[in-house]
Amino acid sequence: MTPRLLPLAAALALCAISTHAQETFKIAYIDPLSGPFANVGELMLTHTQYAIEDINAKGGLWKGTQLQLLQFDSKLSAQESQSALQAAIDQGARAIVTGGSGSSVVTALVQAATRHNQRNPGKEVLVLNHSSIDPELTGKACSFWHFQFEANTAMKMKAIANYIKGQSDIQKMYLLNQDYAHGKQWAHYGRELVTLARPDIQFTGETLHPIGRVKDFAPYVSKIKGSGANSVITGNWGQDMTLLLKAAGEAGHDLRYFNHSAGSVPGTVLAVSQAGMGQLTWVAEWHPGQADAPKVDALATAYKAKTGKDFLAPRIDLTPRFLAAAISKAQSTDPVKIARALEDLTVETTLGPLRMRGEDHQLLLPQVVNTIAPVDGKAVKLGWEGTRYGFRTDAAYSGNELAQGTECKMKRP
Repeated sequence: MTPRLLPLAAALALCAISTHAQETFKIAYIDPLSGPFANVGELMLTHTQYAIEDINAKGGLWKGTQLQLLQFDSKLSAQESQSALQAAIDQGARAIVTGGSGSSVVTALVQAATRHNQRNPGKEVLVLNHSSIDPELTGKACSFWHFQFEANTAMKMKAIANYIKGQSDIQKMYLLNQDYAHGKQWAHYGRELVTLARPDIQFTGETLHPIGRVKDFAPYVSKIKGSGANSVITGNWGQDMTLLLKAAGEAGHDLRYFNHSAGSVPGTVLAVSQAGMGQLTWVAEWHPGQADAPKVDALATAYKAKTGKDFLAPRIDLTPRFLAAAISKAQSTDPVKIARALEDLTVETTLGPLRMRGEDHQLLLPQVVNTIAPVDGKAVKLGWEGTRYGFRTDAAYSGNELAQGTECKMKRP
């Protein structure tokens, strides 16, 4: 029996449907997957994967296009990251998710992407930054192609300075930071904004140290102790934070630390509990055990059920979701149209409605000042990392309250 032939129009329609069903929008993840901060990069990758898989499971992007994630190791190197960017572009990536490699690396990525886009119209790529917080990225060094999904250094330090204003026991403070762009920024804004909030506080010294290469922080702790400081403004994260806590505990120096986000990085709560002293106060859009955050709690529960890992940060999860919302708004997967759609886009998130400010591409993200402290059943109800330590909410500020002016003068295509 001769098989029945489809009319040409029907065959073409089926072909179009088949082709359309296979369409993908490629995202490249470029962050540390080896070296001293590999655990941070892996956790951020898992957050990104979870969000992308959830978006795809719910129908994908505009016209059913699916997101596809490519993975690259930044090795904490600007040169390696730029090589990874070119490899990602060659493989068809139209957006880069990054942020865990440090601001100097992310700045190099943004500059490289901007140069590529200028030279290759029609093959543009976006940079979606979930964690690097140098204000220059949305200030003097802003780019039309870069979007910042984390509160920047100035916003975070403003929240901490507002909190310190009411802490009369803090009198002498030391600045200890990693020797790279963001470490210097954290020190600069710490001195500037804390002085504005509390002119009576004395800064007793300042030190920068190599990032990711110090094995013993005892000499640095000795310097802090010798200066008479009881508090430290430090932008350290990863092993640089945990080793600092360890050295201070071993020296019996009970310090207060003020940090941007290290409290949520794997190993930090454990290090505080093992030191048995010291108070690490940090600031983020959310912390585990935070009261009145049912949507984030539900996301964290679903995330752990699927991945077996603890949830770190809503902002990393919402980064691909903002991209999906912008594609829906633009009704296009063209990066130029997506970028324009992202500007001043407000998305309903697990943290409530959030707006991407159009003038400098800074997400106006709320910030919660909180301290790692022993579980007491009242202020701290949830232990973390298998310890009897969790997070105590100290203060909360909206993104609008922390918003800063900008020196961004963006060149638009």
